[in-house]
Amino acid sequence: MKKSSYIKILIFSLLVLGLLGVSSCKIGESYRRPEIAVPETFRNEQIRDSSFARLPWWKLFNDPVLVNLIDSVLVNNKDLKQAIATIDEAGALVGIVRSDLYPGINYGTSGSGSYNTAEGKVSGSVQLGLNVSYQVDLWGRIRNLSEAALQQYLATEEAYRGLTIALISTAANSYFTLRDLDNRLNIAEKTAKNFRENLDVMQAKFNAGLISEVDLTQAKIQVSEAKTAIAVFKRNRNQVENAISILLGKPPMQIPRGLPLTDQISLPEMPSGLPSDLLHRRPDILAAERQLHAQTLKIGAAEALRYPQITLSSNMAVELINPSLFFADLSAQLLGPVFNGKRIEKNIEAEKARTEGLLQNYQNKFLTALKEVEDALIAVKTYREEFLLRKEQMEMAQKAAQLSWVRYDGGMTSYLEVLALQTSQFNAELKASEALMLELSSIVNLYQALGGGWLPE
Repeated sequence: MKKSSYIKILIFSLLVLGLLGVSSCKIGESYRRPEIAVPETFRNEQIRDSSFARLPWWKLFNDPVLVNLIDSVLVNNKDLKQAIATIDEAGALVGIVRSDLYPGINYGTSGSGSYNTAEGKVSGSVQLGLNVSYQVDLWGRIRNLSEAALQQYLATEEAYRGLTIALISTAANSYFTLRDLDNRLNIAEKTAKNFRENLDVMQAKFNAGLISEVDLTQAKIQVSEAKTAIAVFKRNRNQVENAISILLGKPPMQIPRGLPLTDQISLPEMPSGLPSDLLHRRPDILAAERQLHAQTLKIGAAEALRYPQITLSSNMAVELINPSLFFADLSAQLLGPVFNGKRIEKNIEAEKARTEGLLQNYQNKFLTALKEVEDALIAVKTYREEFLLRKEQMEMAQKAAQLSWVRYDGGMTSYLEVLALQTSQFNAELKASEALMLELSSIVNLYQALGGGWLPE
């Protein structure tokens, strides 16, 4: 038979078996999104437009330093770069699994030689060969594994998006905490200065014999308390800067400042949309569903091992010393299970158990998401109310402390009253600053809970 005839037979056989693989049946059920009882509205809010949840919300605070900080985190954060490497790895695994859908072609060469003393002749041969092998995907096992690998890849992308949203939220919350510590440090330094001035007055009165040593000691305690607060706020501020530096992928450094805490914009309305939006927007829910989808496909791949597998192979070779000599063969192998100690059945049971576990994980992710949104909604509302009350309390404490000092200077009250009201003023100012920071952070946490605020390019 001529060389061209062998090639035609081989190509025809490959095409026939290839079509057989394409038209073969696929074992296993098709994936369907599990039904979840979704509430019509959130408990703490009526239905509102959710467009803000799709915006880069940190730009709405109108602080250019905060915007630059988050942009730098998205570029330089080491955890994000590690996540990108994981995505690349998952993409490569998809290609590895999909390669089994196509024939494998390998080449090789061999040679031999001999010497016959009777004839005094040297003979030999050199052959160049080509091997083609193809496993027919009769039961869709390879296609199930390929689709499962794709779903795993998509799950890593969702995990990357979830990590990105979490890092943006962490960066924003850390920045607001830093500005809060700056504010509280200013309050402590201002208070320490006032307490030192009070101490100078008390020292002069003590030297004149107008007050007791108890009042003087109380004034010294006030100064010491303010100085202690300064040391605490400086330590905490430095540690927050170090944490932000790590988010930026840099060694500990001083973080630039933008708008003061009191100048940050507090958004008037926080959109939440429908609870069902979370199923399409929360990356952790989407990642959990992708994993469930992938695992469901693995059940079909495991079930396909119950049935026989067909492998087609062909070997072709040409004699380089005598190119007119061409060899070719075509073979098919069918291999199916007879007895394996129920290995295949147990493997199917294991895949089904893993699928059930991932189903419960998916449902739990949604319940957790609902809880986080509800927590964030009530936090936004109540922290706003708390800040307004703390601000009112701070203003009253400032007025009371001023009046008390006038009363004490006029001999109408004891220094104990002055001490109590000045301490109350100090605490009220610190708590008002903290309440404002918590209100801003609650806005950040709401957007994170909604799975919004950042869309991948």
